[in-house]
Amino acid sequence: MSAFFENIISVNDAVNSFVWGAVGLVLLVGTGILMTVLTKFFQVSHVGHWVKKTIGSVFKKSVSGHTGKKDKSISQFQSLCTALAATVGVGNIAGVASAIVTGGAGAVFWMWVAAFFGMMTNFSENVLGIFYRRKNKDGEWSGGAMYYLRDGLGAKKGFKWIGKILAVLFACFTLLASFGIGNMGQVNKIVANVQSAFKFEALSSIVLYGEGDATVTLYSALIGAVVLVLVGLIVLGGVKRIAAVAEKIVPFMVILFVIGSLVIIGVNYDAIGTAFVNIFKTAFKPIAVAGGGLGYLVSVVIAQGFKRGVFSNEAGLGSSVMVHSNSKVKEPVQQGMWGIFEVFVDTIVVCTMTALVILTSGVYDMTTGKVIEGMGSDATLVASAFDTVFTFGNVNVGSMFIAIAIFLFAFTTVLGWSHYGTKAFEFLFGTKATIGYKIFFVCMVMSGALMTSSIAWDISDTFNGLMMFPNLIGVVALSGLVVKITKNYVDRKIKGKDVKPMLSVFPEVEEEVMEYEEV
Repeated sequence: MSAFFENIISVNDAVNSFVWGAVGLVLLVGTGILMTVLTKFFQVSHVGHWVKKTIGSVFKKSVSGHTGKKDKSISQFQSLCTALAATVGVGNIAGVASAIVTGGAGAVFWMWVAAFFGMMTNFSENVLGIFYRRKNKDGEWSGGAMYYLRDGLGAKKGFKWIGKILAVLFACFTLLASFGIGNMGQVNKIVANVQSAFKFEALSSIVLYGEGDATVTLYSALIGAVVLVLVGLIVLGGVKRIAAVAEKIVPFMVILFVIGSLVIIGVNYDAIGTAFVNIFKTAFKPIAVAGGGLGYLVSVVIAQGFKRGVFSNEAGLGSSVMVHSNSKVKEPVQQGMWGIFEVFVDTIVVCTMTALVILTSGVYDMTTGKVIEGMGSDATLVASAFDTVFTFGNVNVGSMFIAIAIFLFAFTTVLGWSHYGTKAFEFLFGTKATIGYKIFFVCMVMSGALMTSSIAWDISDTFNGLMMFPNLIGVVALSGLVVKITKNYVDRKIKGKDVKPMLSVFPEVEEEVMEYEEV
């Protein structure tokens, strides 16, 4: 059996190296650059407009007002929160720390670069998602890469079967990733962090199986059972219940984390300037802590920044578009602008806060590029940084805060990915069959709590990355359409021209959404 698992790990490592290697990252960032250029740097040239139409309109009923019970769609703000629920996760804490530990402070700069271009990749995905969406048999909007691959790319002459095959592959990769990164991996992190921050020897001393670091205790099982019940109550209620929970938890957890981070950064305000100088300086001239030539070191820093940036905001993977497509929105570009805002919040705001906490708190030596001895690594590094300020007596409140933050981040990621998996399953097997997927997804929560190996996480990480290949092929192939839809919107809404709107590829859908309220 051990030989079998070793073979799986070997094959997975090879595929993972390709997916998240130079080919995948060049395709990912290259698509973002392409869409940025083709849309004439929309994220910059129309920054005032997209800010006004997203966060600036959040208190408008047409944006945040709840839809009626008979209406299966969700509000634009709910779709954003559900998308952020899936993207703002462990990667924003452990991922940023890992990027800095491996690639140095300069990796943060390349995370910003990936996010800047990723804004337009996410924008393009959402525009296509809304343009090609349709309603399922339950009257709920269904959209995503599988639809614009099948009905968009597949509609091009000679690409019918290519579009269909890529659509099925994307749905399969999404389905498999939903059980790993979207479920078991997140739950495993929840259990590990709760056990570490909140000690209950009476429960953790009862060993169910395993030994050493791979020990599973009664405490693990009980935490898993609680998470399972909570996930079940929400997921089985459908997208509207997931969205209702997400719109309450996501703003709370993001604001709370940012406030906590600002306190630490404020206490260490004298190190802020040094931190930014270090980020920009080591982005192009890394500290040679690991040996190797300058070219090699720069490539490591860039790869870490791009990879962790993508892990954080998921721009290019085609995942969040599946929930954005559920929004009760009229204009494809309107939801595209929410995609820009999503990447901005996830990486430019939350990830930057995490990076500055690490760099200013003294847990990381910016001179040597090494973690201070005894401060841990990855997620524990952020906890140690919070403990430098939030420690009272012998109580490390900072570590507890991070444990709670990771719990909320990971828990909402599970909720978001349950919807992605549901939509992928629906595409493959039909609407009625999705209840079976939801039940199985909830049951798999317990597997995450009882896992003693990282195999499931590593494999799902690969499937997560594989999602971007068919998705980005679709985005590039339909880039001309994205430009036309964007120009149509700009001409009508910004320049005031009287031209026919481009709202959907389907006439009957366009007729229906024409009745939706404008933002």
